[in-house]
Amino acid sequence: MSRKVFALLSLSLFCAGANAQQYEIPYTEWGAPDLQGVWKHATVMPFERSEELGEKSTYTEEEVLALERRVQQRFDQGNEPLDPNRPAPEVAESLPPIGNYDLFWRDDAQFLPTINGEFRTSAIIEPADGRMPEVKPEARERMLAARGGRRGRTNDGPEGRSLGERCLVAFGNLSGPVMSPIIYNSHLQFVQSPGYVTIVAEMVHDARIIKIANERNTAAAAQRKWMGDSIGRWEGDTLVVETRHFNTWHSLRGLPVDNVTITETFRRESDYKMVYGFRVNDPTVFADEFYGEYPLSRIDEPIYEYACHEGNYGMFGILQGARRLEVMAELDSGGESAQ
Repeated sequence: MSRKVFALLSLSLFCAGANAQQYEIPYTEWGAPDLQGVWKHATVMPFERSEELGEKSTYTEEEVLALERRVQQRFDQGNEPLDPNRPAPEVAESLPPIGNYDLFWRDDAQFLPTINGEFRTSAIIEPADGRMPEVKPEARERMLAARGGRRGRTNDGPEGRSLGERCLVAFGNLSGPVMSPIIYNSHLQFVQSPGYVTIVAEMVHDARIIKIANERNTAAAAQRKWMGDSIGRWEGDTLVVETRHFNTWHSLRGLPVDNVTITETFRRESDYKMVYGFRVNDPTVFADEFYGEYPLSRIDEPIYEYACHEGNYGMFGILQGARRLEVMAELDSGGESAQ
């Protein structure tokens, strides 16, 4: 099947799903809407809208086909075999964004699913320009102070590397705050029991345990869990989750999360689609709150353990390399050869 035919088929299926009449949501044996299953969190829709689109919130079908075709062509080009006789790259030549990962390892989205029958130009839909509100300058200064004045990553110790590199949480915010798709392993498994909903992220080992309750544990502010303290409630067939008290080593797109409140919604639109909504409110960081939605697509496949710590040789290599460079610098400063 050609890419064009596949894209047209994908488009027609998504549109047909959007026009389905009165979808009947399944329920668990204890009477809660059933969200269980494995859901793929992948779309070519960006988190923020491109500035040149302004307040254009949706694409036409023709625009979507053109967008998907460009994405697929880029994938096809990237998947072309390399010339084994090619010369070595120049020293100054930069590697791709993920170093030497090729398409064998990646699972990027190639299509744009609909939400309520619309092809969205961005996940954020409020404010109208589809972009995060203005960030207060003191918020960035606070983040810098929390990192001891350190900008970016360092190799002084494991604490200087990212949380994902340290196998503490999924990188790229797959598990939050604000669950966002990443280049691979963007799968979320929903598991329910009476009084709880658990969301297990494929990346690393994250498991958000959402308690269905009216009150929050009084110790939550002191505990500050990695993915925050989540309290849920059912509003009709929609799960509404309010999360606060994130671990302060975490961040929301590089911004502090110590005062943020994220209100999420989960509602099934069909057997194979769930709409995930998020509202971000932090007056100490943003000039206003913002709201967005992502489509999640159900798949009939299991997810497997992501054994990050067991195979995290990269961390050892980074730190050992840094120590070797320090030794070489000391030898050079003493006028001796580093060889």
